[in-house]
Amino acid sequence: MAALMEFTTDSGATVTVEVDRHAPGAQLVARDDGNALARSGRTFDHALQGIRAAAESALAVFRDGTLKPDGVEIEFGVKITTEAGAVIAKSAVEGHLTVKLSWSPGSTPPPQPAPAAD
Repeated sequence: MAALMEFTTDSGATVTVEVDRHAPGAQLVARDDGNALARSGRTFDHALQGIRAAAESALAVFRDGTLKPDGVEIEFGVKITTEAGAVIAKSAVEGHLTVKLSWSPGSTPPPQPAPAAD
Protein backbone atom coordinates (compact mmCIF):
# COMPACT_ATOMS: atom_id res chain seq x y z
CA MET A 1 0.00 0.00 0.00
CA ALA A 2 1.17 3.56 -0.65
CA ALA A 3 1.52 6.51 1.68
CA LEU A 4 2.74 10.07 1.26
CA MET A 5 6.21 11.03 2.53
CA GLU A 6 7.15 14.64 3.13
CA PHE A 7 10.79 15.65 2.57
CA THR A 8 12.32 19.07 3.15
CA THR A 9 14.98 20.27 0.71
CA ASP A 10 18.24 21.84 1.92
CA SER A 11 16.77 25.21 0.93
CA GLY A 12 13.67 24.60 3.11
CA ALA A 13 11.10 23.72 0.44
CA THR A 14 8.76 20.75 0.99
CA VAL A 15 8.56 17.84 -1.46
CA THR A 16 5.89 15.15 -1.08
CA VAL A 17 6.44 11.73 -2.67
CA GLU A 18 4.60 8.42 -2.64
CA VAL A 19 6.27 5.58 -0.69
CA ASP A 20 5.31 2.16 0.67
CA ARG A 21 2.89 2.64 3.58
CA HIS A 22 4.63 0.33 6.06
CA ALA A 23 8.23 1.24 5.30
CA PRO A 24 10.44 1.96 8.32
CA GLY A 25 12.27 5.26 8.79
CA ALA A 26 9.32 7.66 8.72
CA GLN A 27 7.37 9.54 11.35
CA LEU A 28 3.59 9.74 10.84
CA VAL A 29 2.43 13.37 11.01
CA ALA A 30 -1.11 13.37 9.56
CA ARG A 31 -3.83 11.10 8.26
CA ASP A 32 -6.42 12.29 5.72
CA ASP A 33 -9.03 10.08 4.00
CA GLY A 34 -7.02 6.93 4.71
CA ASN A 35 -3.79 8.37 3.25
CA ALA A 36 -0.96 8.63 5.74
CA LEU A 37 1.43 11.57 5.56
CA ALA A 38 4.84 10.83 7.04
CA ARG A 39 7.87 13.08 7.44
CA SER A 40 11.31 11.79 6.51
CA GLY A 41 14.22 12.12 8.89
CA ARG A 42 16.51 13.15 6.00
CA THR A 43 16.36 15.94 3.46
CA PHE A 44 15.28 15.37 -0.13
CA ASP A 45 18.72 16.55 -1.27
CA HIS A 46 20.37 13.93 0.95
CA ALA A 47 18.03 11.22 -0.35
CA LEU A 48 19.11 12.00 -3.95
CA GLN A 49 22.87 12.04 -3.33
CA GLY A 50 23.31 8.38 -4.28
CA ILE A 51 21.46 8.93 -7.59
CA ARG A 52 23.65 11.96 -8.31
CA ALA A 53 26.79 9.89 -7.67
CA ALA A 54 25.46 7.15 -9.98
CA ALA A 55 24.77 9.70 -12.73
CA GLU A 56 28.24 11.24 -12.39
CA SER A 57 29.82 7.79 -12.59
CA ALA A 58 27.78 6.79 -15.65
CA LEU A 59 28.58 10.07 -17.41
CA ALA A 60 32.30 9.59 -16.75
CA VAL A 61 32.15 6.11 -18.32
CA PHE A 62 30.50 7.36 -21.52
CA ARG A 63 32.44 10.62 -21.87
CA ASP A 64 35.84 8.99 -21.44
CA GLY A 65 37.30 6.35 -23.69
CA THR A 66 37.05 5.85 -27.43
CA LEU A 67 33.44 6.86 -28.13
CA LYS A 68 33.85 10.61 -27.44
CA PRO A 69 30.15 11.53 -27.99
CA ASP A 70 29.13 15.18 -28.36
CA GLY A 71 26.16 14.56 -26.09
CA VAL A 72 25.24 12.03 -23.41
CA GLU A 73 21.74 11.62 -21.95
CA ILE A 74 21.19 9.29 -19.03
CA GLU A 75 17.72 8.51 -17.69
CA PHE A 76 17.17 6.81 -14.35
CA GLY A 77 13.89 5.55 -13.02
CA VAL A 78 14.07 6.80 -9.43
CA LYS A 79 12.06 5.45 -6.51
CA ILE A 80 12.01 7.22 -3.15
CA THR A 81 12.03 5.00 -0.08
CA THR A 82 11.93 5.97 3.58
CA GLU A 83 14.83 3.73 4.53
CA ALA A 84 17.24 4.05 1.58
CA GLY A 85 16.28 7.45 0.18
CA ALA A 86 16.34 7.53 -3.61
CA VAL A 87 17.07 4.27 -5.43
CA ILE A 88 17.18 3.31 -9.09
CA ALA A 89 13.73 1.85 -9.68
CA LYS A 90 13.26 -1.44 -11.40
CA SER A 91 11.50 -1.75 -14.72
CA ALA A 92 10.07 -5.25 -14.94
CA VAL A 93 12.86 -7.30 -13.29
CA GLU A 94 15.85 -5.11 -14.17
CA GLY A 95 17.06 -1.73 -12.91
CA HIS A 96 15.90 1.18 -15.08
CA LEU A 97 18.66 3.05 -16.92
CA THR A 98 18.48 4.51 -20.42
CA VAL A 99 21.59 5.92 -22.13
CA LYS A 100 21.55 7.99 -25.32
CA LEU A 101 24.80 9.04 -27.03
CA SER A 102 24.85 11.57 -29.87
CA TRP A 103 27.35 12.95 -32.35
CA SER A 104 26.94 16.24 -34.21
CA PRO A 105 27.31 16.36 -38.01
CA GLY A 106 30.95 17.01 -38.90
CA SER A 107 32.29 15.70 -35.62
CA THR A 108 34.43 12.62 -35.38
CA PRO A 109 32.16 9.66 -36.18
CA PRO A 110 31.76 6.94 -33.59
CA PRO A 111 34.17 4.03 -33.99
CA GLN A 112 32.96 1.26 -36.26
CA PRO A 113 33.18 -2.38 -35.20
CA ALA A 114 35.97 -4.35 -36.80
CA PRO A 115 34.82 -6.56 -39.70
CA ALA A 116 34.49 -10.22 -38.86
CA ALA A 117 37.38 -12.42 -39.97
CA ASP A 118 36.47 -15.09 -42.51
